[in-house]
Amino acid sequence: MVLRVGLTGGIASGKTTVAGIFEVLGIPVYYADEAAKRLMNENTALKEKIIQHFGDAAYQDGLLNRPYISQQVFQNKEKLELLNALVHPVTIKDGNDWIQKQTSAYAIKEAALIFESNSQVDLDYVIGVHSPESLRIQRSMKRDNISRDKVLLRMKNQMDEEEKMKRCDFVIYNNEEQAIVPQVLELNRKLLQLAQQ
Repeated sequence: MVLRVGLTGGIASGKTTVAGIFEVLGIPVYYADEAAKRLMNENTALKEKIIQHFGDAAYQDGLLNRPYISQQVFQNKEKLELLNALVHPVTIKDGNDWIQKQTSAYAIKEAALIFESNSQVDLDYVIGVHSPESLRIQRSMKRDNISRDKVLLRMKNQMDEEEKMKRCDFVIYNNEEQAIVPQVLELNRKLLQLAQQ
């Protein structure tokens, strides 16, 4: 039985960087965001539901019209919640099916909204990646080439960072003061031990 480990954190906290280090150590990682994007294009039932709620403009040439959908949901909390309610269950099921197929001691599911989507119920442990808000704003502006206001708007749609970290079993600090690699190596050692119990 593979140990199911979640990896979460706020926008631009460094989740993907941390996930990449685990992958180098040979741990399989499921990227929920990438999977959700794929499923919105490939899962017929999900596509139909999105069109039903967001109109025909939601897809162009059979592919999700991302700019249109972003415009719809980022200004409107109800529409964002609706989209999440359609996409999360399909992505959670896909992630759980993926974990069942893994043969390593443990596998990681990387997702921004583990607690928000209540998917921690399917996990044995959750790792949080903690990064100071000022740093996350800077990184996000640079990475996505967006304004500070847009970053803050996105952050508003996520659970409070401190609250999120309190709910995690382990926390990795990505604050540009502590090196990440030694923290991941130590955590990998712990998780391998836990997997053997």
